[in-house]
Amino acid sequence: MSQNKAPKNHVFYRNQNWKYPRIERGEGVYLVGEDGRRYIDACSGSAVANIGHGNKEVAAFAKEQMERVAFTHLSRWTVDTIEKCAEKVCQWTPGDLNHVYFVSGGSESTETAIKMARQYFVERDGKDSPKWKVITKWNSFHGNTLGALSMTGIPGRRQIYEPMLIDFPKIPQFYHYRNPWNAATLEETSRLAAQALETEILKQGAASVAAFITEPVVGSAIPGVHPDKIYFDMVREICTKYDVLLIMDEVMAGFGRTGKHFASDHYQVVPDIITCAKGMSSGYTPIGAAVCNEEIFDTIMVKGSGNFIHGHTYASNPLSCGIAWKVLEIIEREGYVANAALQGAYFGERLEELYRYPIVGDIRGKGLMMGIEFVKEKTSKEPFDTAANCKGKFTLNCLDAGLVPYPGGGSVDGSRGDDTLLAPPITITREEVDELMEGLHTAIAKTCEELL
Repeated sequence: MSQNKAPKNHVFYRNQNWKYPRIERGEGVYLVGEDGRRYIDACSGSAVANIGHGNKEVAAFAKEQMERVAFTHLSRWTVDTIEKCAEKVCQWTPGDLNHVYFVSGGSESTETAIKMARQYFVERDGKDSPKWKVITKWNSFHGNTLGALSMTGIPGRRQIYEPMLIDFPKIPQFYHYRNPWNAATLEETSRLAAQALETEILKQGAASVAAFITEPVVGSAIPGVHPDKIYFDMVREICTKYDVLLIMDEVMAGFGRTGKHFASDHYQVVPDIITCAKGMSSGYTPIGAAVCNEEIFDTIMVKGSGNFIHGHTYASNPLSCGIAWKVLEIIEREGYVANAALQGAYFGERLEELYRYPIVGDIRGKGLMMGIEFVKEKTSKEPFDTAANCKGKFTLNCLDAGLVPYPGGGSVDGSRGDDTLLAPPITITREEVDELMEGLHTAIAKTCEELL
């Protein structure tokens, strides 16, 4: 039964059991409520607001662009902002990922990627190509539209819609803290997780597998989880060996979030397609993209039909592309990727302090994309029962302490498991990290009192 806490108005809120305080404005790393209270946006909304809130340069640019040209349809026109943004994105992407298909967000970007993969094989091998399956992972999130949800490996998000989803094969995640092989080291977990991909390709039949999609650092599914470099060394080799496209989902991790241009740079791996969104515009406009390599583009658009059978009304919207270009220009000019690496290292060191609390089981992540997993008992890693509402209590205690976290759960068995994503704006200063940490200590200490 709904608790009916949401405001009584015409908005279809996402969760009727949440009270939705009203935010008046944003200032840098802070959100300010209508009562004047300031909160550190410790998750950038959902790893979105990379350059923080209230950037006047972006606002001025958006006004100018709106007055010049706000909308054209990509089926007939091009605009300088679309071309400039694509060029800028390709300066950031690794290897020969030089062709950008802009969309409106992360779910659209992952759906675009798998349709691009399918059409690539049809153009290359003929309309009867059997390659269509996408291998993905449990404890992964790739979006909420039906194709993206088919790839998502979170049972709680899938359950209602299961009859409508494609039954894509799924393999274990490189989730070392709870790895199914009882591996002792992250490297061993990473090797076994990569071997699981090869096993699944052979089980499905390589002739039927079009792509493998993976996050380089996991976002909302199990925040901050990442593999040893050997994982992507092996995965790249396996995908090439079996003629499977490697799709890197960088919707959360891309554009400086982990202290690199893209998180894939940590592993020195070049995927065939990168999906991205969120930090590209830092929330100043909805935008996402699928960026493919030369082989895929040439096969479809040069040597093939020359027509990608896909499209959205706001794909390559000139206003959104212009704003994203301006955001990336600001990130480059102000050195915010280097700041994410610097402050991320400091933040990671300080987060280690939280192991003193009995409910903190695991801390992981890269740069300013960190995760904390809460447990009832550290030695056994026993999770809290869902009735204890650990993540809910932690969230409320964070808000009381002036922090906004991104809580999550279900990583243990689909329902149990409590965690949080901590991904503040990559503009954050050392002093603001210290303020964030003070709030975390307060919130976790209070949560311990309530739960134990």
